[in-house]
Amino acid sequence: MSKYMKAFKNESYLQSSVTMFLYFASWGIWWSFFQLWLTSKSGLNLNGSAVGTIYSANSLVTLILMFFYGALQDKLGIKRHLLIFSGICAALVGPFFIYAYEPMLNSNFTIGLVVGSIFLSAGFLATTGIYEALIERFSRVFKFEYGQARAWGSFGYAVVALLAGHLFVINPDLNFWIGSIFGVLLLLNVCLWVPKAEREEKKRSNQATQTSVPSVKEMFSLLKLRDLWIVIILIFFTWTFYTVFDQQMFPSFYAGLFGSVAQGQQMYGNLNSIQVFVEAIMMGIVPIIMNKIGVRNTLLLGITIMAIRIGLCGFIDNPVAISFVKMLHSFETPLFILSIFRYFTLHFETKLSATLYMIGFQVAAQLGQVVLSTPLGMLRDNSGYATTFHIITVIVAIAGVYAFFMIKRDDQDVNGEPLVKPAA
Repeated sequence: MSKYMKAFKNESYLQSSVTMFLYFASWGIWWSFFQLWLTSKSGLNLNGSAVGTIYSANSLVTLILMFFYGALQDKLGIKRHLLIFSGICAALVGPFFIYAYEPMLNSNFTIGLVVGSIFLSAGFLATTGIYEALIERFSRVFKFEYGQARAWGSFGYAVVALLAGHLFVINPDLNFWIGSIFGVLLLLNVCLWVPKAEREEKKRSNQATQTSVPSVKEMFSLLKLRDLWIVIILIFFTWTFYTVFDQQMFPSFYAGLFGSVAQGQQMYGNLNSIQVFVEAIMMGIVPIIMNKIGVRNTLLLGITIMAIRIGLCGFIDNPVAISFVKMLHSFETPLFILSIFRYFTLHFETKLSATLYMIGFQVAAQLGQVVLSTPLGMLRDNSGYATTFHIITVIVAIAGVYAFFMIKRDDQDVNGEPLVKPAA
């Protein structure tokens, strides 16, 4: 506890925590109900195939931007240029959705699809990894625990998810306008609050940029690494299917279990808020677990919970039971995300951490969504939720077996920052 409280004396930790809180709040207030907005009668009333097409387009543009963003952030080091750009987009999310995106999707679906995918990817979907990679880099440079700072992002998402469900029932436009308010606060934060330690580090890093920043050739050579492809394949067949399940299917699946659409939407908002709040707590606890059982075992545990959660949703149709199953998400996401990030910094050079995270995790996940979103949406339309969930569960379980045999042990090929376990 004393170690945790000591972090509050670290200005870089405080600023990073506020940044994560505001970013995820500005995104979560509308993103948590994006699928319901697309499918509900109070929104666009689209079918599963059309929703899958939107997610595929978003993922395709995100995939392209991630290569650029990852390489650019590695060159920028700890500079915040991309965060400032993201803050501008977050501030404009309300006007964009209400006066541009929704009218375009209603009048010309293709144009709305293209314009929306560019805006959403440039401002949010492709920058989430940048926030996480940059804050992780801050944590190493300025000596604080990344998981604790990242937990504030989950906490921000939890707070707005509770509010989002009630606002959505009143008028979905309110979610977008409040997103803009949080976006303005985010923009002010990343522009005006620069801790003293960060200013001093920027002066030092400017002098060392030429030797510490990887070249374009080095970045592209990463694609030749067999070990990176092992991770990419794992992400493709785990996190991708989880994302399609959790973002494109679960909200409408859960809301449909209740007597009325409005009640289902409100309950989903409440449940989502509680789940993400517990997830925020777990973001601070998982680093401790990871130090105890190791990175590899933490990752395997996350995959196991992922398969169990998706599988149970295919067999249960009781809203109370499904609510308890949904809470497994609170453990699954921190276990998976934090262990994957630590795996990169453990087995690969830390100077390439942002690029590796972009390619190995974010890009792989987005590529999977490009390929799978529409087919899985069509499968759900034709075969229903249960069959779709069963198929996803089998694939994730097979990927877990693959991970057991292919993912490296913590003491194997340590090319980055070693894992220091506490003394017995």
